[in-house]
Amino acid sequence: MAYNYNQGYGGYDAEDPEVKGFDFSDQSIRRGFIRKVYSILMVQLAITMGFIALLCYEPKTKAFVHNTPSLFIVALVVMIVAMITLACCGEVRRKAPINYVMLFIFTIAEGFLLGVSASTYKQDAVLMAVGITTAVCLALTLFAFQTKYDFTMMGGVLLVAVIILLVFGIVAMFVHNKIVQLVYASLGALIFSIYLVYDTQLMMGGKHKYSISPEEYVFAALNLYLDIVNIFMYILAIIGHARD
Repeated sequence: MAYNYNQGYGGYDAEDPEVKGFDFSDQSIRRGFIRKVYSILMVQLAITMGFIALLCYEPKTKAFVHNTPSLFIVALVVMIVAMITLACCGEVRRKAPINYVMLFIFTIAEGFLLGVSASTYKQDAVLMAVGITTAVCLALTLFAFQTKYDFTMMGGVLLVAVIILLVFGIVAMFVHNKIVQLVYASLGALIFSIYLVYDTQLMMGGKHKYSISPEEYVFAALNLYLDIVNIFMYILAIIGHARD
């Protein structure tokens, strides 16, 4: 189960003269910030893949988890509380080590939920989704770093797209039609692919109109993580529905 939330926290207008000192003009600060974000992200993805592998390839663990629905409920509550805390409490997500602790708790809960969701699909479908997601995310990241188009101005459009996707998802829950499910999953994968480019450019700063503060390394890593897991789950859903 994957979630996303308001991506605007911690951002600022790079053209505002009052924050020009925070526009990554110092290349060493920019590189250090990006390295820290991707280091955190790699740890998050490693934990998540560990849960997915455990619940997909260990039959006894899979059976125990599926026969104990309370674990899923507890993980869901923990994930929501941790996500709200990181999203709404700026002092928490900026202050070490509490920001790392909260992010670790969130990642454990989210990784468990994703593992449970992925375990409902066939193993080869999960492997295929992992491979496609990896290729897509690498391609989009390279595109975000190289393109001259500024995606940081698309925050409002993406928010509207997510709201429409949410409404579509509610409708799709009651319409058990293969084509509707495929369209919904495809739109979700597309929207969060654009979100990945958007969040990557927010992290890059530089000539982009909007940037995220270097103090928000946990928030930046969390945004990228949520984009990637959403892309993974929607691609997995596409593969699963296409094989039905």
